[in-house]
Amino acid sequence: MTTFLKTIRNTIKHWYIPLIVGLLFIALGIYILTFPIKTYLTLTAFFTISFIVTGLLEIYFSIVNQKVIDDWGWHLAGGILSVLIGILLIAYPEIPITTLPFVIGFSLLFRSFQGLGLAFDLKNYGILNWGNLALASTIGIIFSLILLGHPVFTAISLVTITALTFIWVGISGIILAFNMKKLKNLPNQLSNDLKYRIEQLEREYNQQIHSPKTTAHAV
Repeated sequence: MTTFLKTIRNTIKHWYIPLIVGLLFIALGIYILTFPIKTYLTLTAFFTISFIVTGLLEIYFSIVNQKVIDDWGWHLAGGILSVLIGILLIAYPEIPITTLPFVIGFSLLFRSFQGLGLAFDLKNYGILNWGNLALASTIGIIFSLILLGHPVFTAISLVTITALTFIWVGISGIILAFNMKKLKNLPNQLSNDLKYRIEQLEREYNQQIHSPKTTAHAV
């Protein structure tokens, strides 16, 4: 109930940031598919820029929404991880071809699990199409795991799997963004009287939980 009330009293800020992140990832995935003849290492610069930019956006998104979103820490952790990977790629521009897929795959796997967890949070908010985010995130997890198991693939297949992983993680971000927009509009759909009654119910609930009689009974 606390999660729902936080959404009613507050509104999500900059819901479009996950949309921007998703579009950047999809654009990167399409670019990789468009130029498959490029070696994997030549894409490092694009990986570096995308991870740093998206990471900074997610860090900002998590900070401005820390009082609105219960799981804002996951956005913060994901943003920090992306920035750290970007810095790692800058520090080691000639990272071995055998190592780079693990770095990329682990980051995208984290994002996919993050999206899956957020999908179930949206379900608790009553967002009906939470399943779309869960499905896209699950597909992202599958591609990430395939990417982590890259030794069984050829170089061309490795590039293709990397592109598809970026695309599906990007799709998850876009779906998440539009669901965030729905949450942003939720408070405006409720009357002031209903908001007051819900907040009154929360106060009664907290008084009941923290009353001495309830505490003594629990002991």
